[in-house]
Amino acid sequence: MKAYIKAVEYYLPETVITNDDLVHEFPEWSVDKIAAKVGVTKRHIAADDETATDLAIKAAEKLFSQGFNKQSIDYILFCTQSPDYLLPASACIIQHRLSMSNNIGALDFNQGCSGYIYGLSLAKGLIIAGIARNVLLLTAETYNKRLHPRDKGNRTIFGDAASATLIAVDGFAEIGDFCLGTDGSGAESLIIKTGGSRNPEKSNLVEFDEHKNPVSPDYIYMDGAEIFSFTLSAVPSLLQNTLGKNKIGKEEVDLFIFHQANKYMLDFLRKKLKIDENKFYMYLSEVGNTVSSTIPIALYEAMKTGIFKKGMKTIVAGFGVGLSWGGCLLK
Repeated sequence: MKAYIKAVEYYLPETVITNDDLVHEFPEWSVDKIAAKVGVTKRHIAADDETATDLAIKAAEKLFSQGFNKQSIDYILFCTQSPDYLLPASACIIQHRLSMSNNIGALDFNQGCSGYIYGLSLAKGLIIAGIARNVLLLTAETYNKRLHPRDKGNRTIFGDAASATLIAVDGFAEIGDFCLGTDGSGAESLIIKTGGSRNPEKSNLVEFDEHKNPVSPDYIYMDGAEIFSFTLSAVPSLLQNTLGKNKIGKEEVDLFIFHQANKYMLDFLRKKLKIDENKFYMYLSEVGNTVSSTIPIALYEAMKTGIFKKGMKTIVAGFGVGLSWGGCLLK
């Protein structure tokens, strides 16, 4: 049995933060500087009372509005690092709020920038094992709730969003073989140190680095230099291993869709990997880095342009927090 992507949708919160808004807060920056380096002109931000679960439900409703029967779904996979509660799983809440069948599996998994690839691998495994025939893969993050208000670097990059993908026994894109990787030694390069069982209480401590960026255990900390170095080290071998597992050469790939981290990193990667600009799809200007939702959003937008043709081969790859990475071929 094979597994296919059958449909993709996504949802963006209503509140929009533009580069002009950020420059008003941080006058030492300029609109042109943000756009040139990060490649983002605006990002959508979840409301104070809006959670990742709320966003995921709205993305799922958009997908079901295309005519797909939600009662045919027999498994929900929800990728988020912004769950509503420590327990129960947000996927269980989603099943109830969407009035879906009780004869259904529902699972959260905590993964970030590589989360969509990991989700595709889980969905494919469920289908090939005969456990499910129609899997609803949801991704959603509200990173902006965990960014310090004075963290101008990360606030220019991240946007909140959710995606919904239907993976089934038939569809428009066959899911090929995977290459997955993990290096937990880099966990502290992108981390929130308080709020879990290791450090349950907030520290209420904030320091400022040499660039006047806030550093606090209570908010998202990202060592940009380390993440950049990791990406340049991991992604070339990830691409080679993914091509090898799928028994194709780089020249046979029609399109590459990578995790939309930021424009500078993507441009650097494309040149390092010697990928033709016409084969390298980017979509982050209007939404920012939406973590686990970047790849499905880019897939949706690429489909909207009519770029996909029958027989095309697309490599999708995610990499980041964990540290973790993953890639696969879509045919």
